[in-house]
Amino acid sequence: MVVNIDQDRLEGTMKEQAQIGSTENGGLYRLTLSDEDKEVRDWFYKQMEAEGLEIRVDEFGNMFGRREGRNAEKGAVLVGSHLDSQPYGGIYDGALGVVAALEFIRTLNDEDIITEHPIEIVNWTNEEGSRYQPAMQGSGVWAGNHDLYEEYNKTDEEGVRFEDELERIGYKGETSAEPSEDYEGYLELHIEQGPYLEEKGKDVGIVTGIVGFTWGAVTYYGEADHTGPTPMHYRKDALAGAADVITQIRRLPNMLGERTVGSTGHMDVQPNSINTIPGEVTFTWGFRDPSDEIIDEAFNRVLAEAEAAAERESLDWEWEERMRAPSVDFDETNINAVENAAEELEYDAMRIFSGAGHDATHAADIMDTSMVFAVSENGKSHTEEEFTTWDHCYTAANTLANAALNLATENSL
Repeated sequence: MVVNIDQDRLEGTMKEQAQIGSTENGGLYRLTLSDEDKEVRDWFYKQMEAEGLEIRVDEFGNMFGRREGRNAEKGAVLVGSHLDSQPYGGIYDGALGVVAALEFIRTLNDEDIITEHPIEIVNWTNEEGSRYQPAMQGSGVWAGNHDLYEEYNKTDEEGVRFEDELERIGYKGETSAEPSEDYEGYLELHIEQGPYLEEKGKDVGIVTGIVGFTWGAVTYYGEADHTGPTPMHYRKDALAGAADVITQIRRLPNMLGERTVGSTGHMDVQPNSINTIPGEVTFTWGFRDPSDEIIDEAFNRVLAEAEAAAERESLDWEWEERMRAPSVDFDETNINAVENAAEELEYDAMRIFSGAGHDATHAADIMDTSMVFAVSENGKSHTEEEFTTWDHCYTAANTLANAALNLATENSL
């Protein structure tokens, strides 16, 4: 059985959600648990209600909508992604996966298709990790990889507790933040966020796994002093030490592996004055690679560089690893479901390994999992310049719908 979703409706729904938290440059500023996140959650709730779904919100704010199947004893097929965004991010990252899941349900309803397995769609809480860390927080709690109460007590840069904000926006649900059944499988659609599909001229990506990564931060404590009278050999410049390590974070990937990437994405300098020697600096590291051994090596190397820079500049220092995720290899059953769907639809597809983390990372600990990638123009993401054509959105969403239908269908009518 092959279905074709409504491309115009998919496009219209994407444009509708993109108005919530929109920026002047056509992007999104929709941080988790913000007023904009509440608004888009309310919008999504109404969309699920309109399709007759049984809606539940768990105690961590993960939102589920259930469409029953013929056999109540069969595990549900779970489909979805996230609606929160990066600061000044794009309109496709995460949201396309949620809208595609919604459009899949609409198509089933339009065509009166009764699946053997139930279907559930999901909006995960705080996939991005930009306001509260770690990323993929909601799916991590749900999968049992993070402690609920520890995550409730996380604070943002303003010191606001996660649980307080969850209650403020009205999305601290009553159901337990854990799997409610033995699921049949999970499928997630996402833009690639990289250049490979476009470079190869492919229509859609069949995702076979996700890279592992480490996130962390180093803080250097030096001595703030006047930049004029203080001799160079008297200085304990925290920013000088940070600069040395940041340079090495940029260089390390080329020493470690073909697919290794590394970056510093955030830095805080105190007192941050042009004529004061920086007395305290915190900066982050982030490394990703399909090999867990290489991630371990990157972690060890950056700490060694940090220690050496501290000694050179006579700095006290401390570090914390804020997140570690092992690489994930997806299940062949779900990979094949995506591959077969692309073949049935006559799309030119390729297998690909994800260079970014996704909620599928945690879902894979619970059930058979795979993903569908839409082509990203110029590989751009986490920026307002992020772009995927509506044709590519449709192709990926249609692949997702047919893969999910195949997993959920046994002699369906």
